[in-house]
Amino acid sequence: MSSIQLSEMTQSQRDRLAFVELRLRFLGEIRRQDLVGRFGIQAAAATRDLGQYRELGPRNLDYDTKGKLYVRGEWFRPVFEFPAERVLTWLSQGYGDGEPSRLRSLMACDGSALSTSLDLDMLSVLTRAIHKKTAVEISYRALSSGLATREIVPFALADNGQRWHVRGYDRRSGDFRDFVLTRIADARPLAGPVQEHETADQDIQWNRIAEIELVPHPANVQHPDTIEAEYGMGNGVLRMRVRAAMAGYLMRRWNVDCTEDHSLKGAEFHLWLRNRQALYGVTNLVLAPGYESQEKA
Repeated sequence: MSSIQLSEMTQSQRDRLAFVELRLRFLGEIRRQDLVGRFGIQAAAATRDLGQYRELGPRNLDYDTKGKLYVRGEWFRPVFEFPAERVLTWLSQGYGDGEPSRLRSLMACDGSALSTSLDLDMLSVLTRAIHKKTAVEISYRALSSGLATREIVPFALADNGQRWHVRGYDRRSGDFRDFVLTRIADARPLAGPVQEHETADQDIQWNRIAEIELVPHPANVQHPDTIEAEYGMGNGVLRMRVRAAMAGYLMRRWNVDCTEDHSLKGAEFHLWLRNRQALYGVTNLVLAPGYESQEKA
């Protein structure tokens, strides 16, 4: 049994050890310099932190003498309990590194997000594969084919405003696709090299940046200045740069009318995509309001 207890540590110590665990669990490695850079401590203090974490989780890290870094142990078992959303925030935005704590809100507030169940052990397999640029085998529940096994080469996490996805190359379809994290039942690392055509550099939709122009809906909005103020528009237009792979999600989330003649009716359509031609060839625009119907026509 460990001679050191979390309850006996200061909050700053717990924060640093939680950071060690996050790096090990979801990236698979940590260096002393990671602690030095993140917390502004001396190298000797970082060494002590790693030693303290080893006391808490003796099997959680091993030292790689060749790489001169600590790596995730084969028998890793978490010391800290992190909410899934906290982990995703850290992975995607680079803050919230410390130990999770219950914070009291300064005022009454609530949200409308649906509760989801995300397996953090499964997520850690994906994030380590992203970090190391390797492939994984997943058991995935698709709406069209049900539960099936796939081999993917993941390279990024993406939040579409409603659900988190992992973006990667799907070896079964031979294309780059999004996989909903909560539909992945299991994930296992795969040995072997990744081919050049499976890497992020080859994902045209991910690397293409589209410049879109959103304006108040000409037919549904009686007071355009209200929408202009709400979205911080300049001269009546909101200009944005967005990945092609994320464009359809954005249009759907914001209820952007993507018809050529702004013909969608309804109080929910406050915005119109003025430069529809800028998104020509974007594959996931089938999700955008009004886009698919006009393409079929």
